[in-house]
Amino acid sequence: MADFKNVTPLEDFNWDEFEKDTVKTGDVSACEKAYDETLNKVSDHQVVEGTVIAVDKKEVVVNIGYKSDGIIPAAEFRYNPDLKPGDKVDVYVESQENRQGQLVLSHKKARLSKSWDRVNAAMEADEIVQGFIKCRTKGGMIVDVFGIEAFLPGSQIDVHPIRDYDVFVGKTMEFKIVKINQEFKNVVVSHKALIEAELEENKKALIAKLEKGQILEGTVKNITSYGVFVDLGGVDGLIHITDLSWGRISDPHEVVQLDEKINVVIIDFDSERERIALGLKQLTPHPWEALSADLKQGDRIKGKVVVIADYGAFVEVAPGVEGLIHVSEMSWSQHLRSAQDFLHVGDEVEAVILTLDREERKMSLGIKQLKEDPWENIETKYPVGSRHMAKVRNFTNFGIFAELEEGVDGLIHISDLSWTKKVKHPSEFTQVGAEIEVLVLEIDKDNRRLSLGHKQLEENPWDTYETIYTPGSIHKGKVAEMMEKGAVIVLNEGGEGFATPRHLVKEDGTKVQQGEELDFKVIEFVKDTKRIILSHSRTFEPDQKGDKPGRKRAAKKAEPQVNNVAASTSLGDIDALAALKAQLEEGK
Repeated sequence: MADFKNVTPLEDFNWDEFEKDTVKTGDVSACEKAYDETLNKVSDHQVVEGTVIAVDKKEVVVNIGYKSDGIIPAAEFRYNPDLKPGDKVDVYVESQENRQGQLVLSHKKARLSKSWDRVNAAMEADEIVQGFIKCRTKGGMIVDVFGIEAFLPGSQIDVHPIRDYDVFVGKTMEFKIVKINQEFKNVVVSHKALIEAELEENKKALIAKLEKGQILEGTVKNITSYGVFVDLGGVDGLIHITDLSWGRISDPHEVVQLDEKINVVIIDFDSERERIALGLKQLTPHPWEALSADLKQGDRIKGKVVVIADYGAFVEVAPGVEGLIHVSEMSWSQHLRSAQDFLHVGDEVEAVILTLDREERKMSLGIKQLKEDPWENIETKYPVGSRHMAKVRNFTNFGIFAELEEGVDGLIHISDLSWTKKVKHPSEFTQVGAEIEVLVLEIDKDNRRLSLGHKQLEENPWDTYETIYTPGSIHKGKVAEMMEKGAVIVLNEGGEGFATPRHLVKEDGTKVQQGEELDFKVIEFVKDTKRIILSHSRTFEPDQKGDKPGRKRAAKKAEPQVNNVAASTSLGDIDALAALKAQLEEGK
């Protein structure tokens, strides 16, 4: 609506002619001129000041002293919720008259046209400005400042990490303009900058008053895998995970929560680097001080496995009180294994206190002591000469370690595996994990050693071989293995013999081949070293160096008559020997 309070009436205006519509043209032109002079002169795309004359939820009516009022959407005044009739506002004249004959105004464009000057001036003057937080965006918020959409980074909202951005949407807050990009018309604002200066002063004052052992109240600001950051009122301190609790914890969330207010004690601080080490567990007595005074060495105690290492397991017997079970105290077995073979984290165990040092706050425990030591009655359970089944635990070059029961191992020497077979390595005889029958040969209780045997389960065949393989006797045998130094002969009556190359020549001059079955004469028999020396050549060659070549056949025919002569003492055998002697004398 136009303002006519300053219009001066025409003194010579003829109202009669006006009513009769007989006003002269010159008079009409004078009236129009007088009316136009009462209106403000406005141009399109001009910024002018107007007066709010009406406000509702959808529209705001603004008078700029023109022949008609302008209507502006209320959304353009959202930054100013206190807008009311009579307030002065800047508007941008988009058009003096649209198709409907209305004046088209924009408050938003008027603000934008002036905003850059105001924004730059505010930054130069380090001015605090008000802004309306419109919405969230990636990495922060969008803020309306002077009608310009500015960016508020999430890190610049507060000195504390923000976990819920939505609570700030729709709020009007104070900001500082920290960056302007003139080319791209970008503005960055910060609310954190307003409080940092004050916090810096508070920080310096707080650090100057810090003392070791001082107890302060703080707020849990951040929780990491290695500890907790606590805000002490402008300066942060760190509680390392080991200083949160006397007991072992894997996650700080087990003790504190974000934004929780807690009391902490200053353990150490570096004023120059502004680093403060805090403690929480130090505010409570050490658990060792609360440990029962009646607890002593030899007592049984229960606990929970909290840490496992190869060398042992740590058991928490009370919050903050741990004892070590060394792997050697987990089993009576002499074969040390990893602690993981016996226990796991979280296991509830009962153990015996082996040592207890309250001053050093150390305790060693054992679980094998809960079972009877198998070596206490070893002579009764495994007497010398008794037979048992054992499990092959491992091999060495000199024998086999076999386990009779957990904690009771014995050694089977490689020479005690077989009477007849020459075992080069135990793996040729059995395998790890297999069951093997053994005979207890010897007990060394003090050193926890057992000597075991396997071949002793059978009679010694060499006692029988001694009567069979007498020197000079001839026996059937099969060539089992050919070597550079000779051949191994498996004899039909049992056992093995050895023949050197010169005793492996046949009568036709050819050499004995592997797999052939031939006659062999015993040249030497040694029971102690289990050695039988054989010869095939001697079965057809004369024994005496002076024998004539033509008598070899006769000698060869005579020799079979004395096979196994030592095995019998009958009169017939004696007669055969006499006849052989006569033939030999005749040959000479």
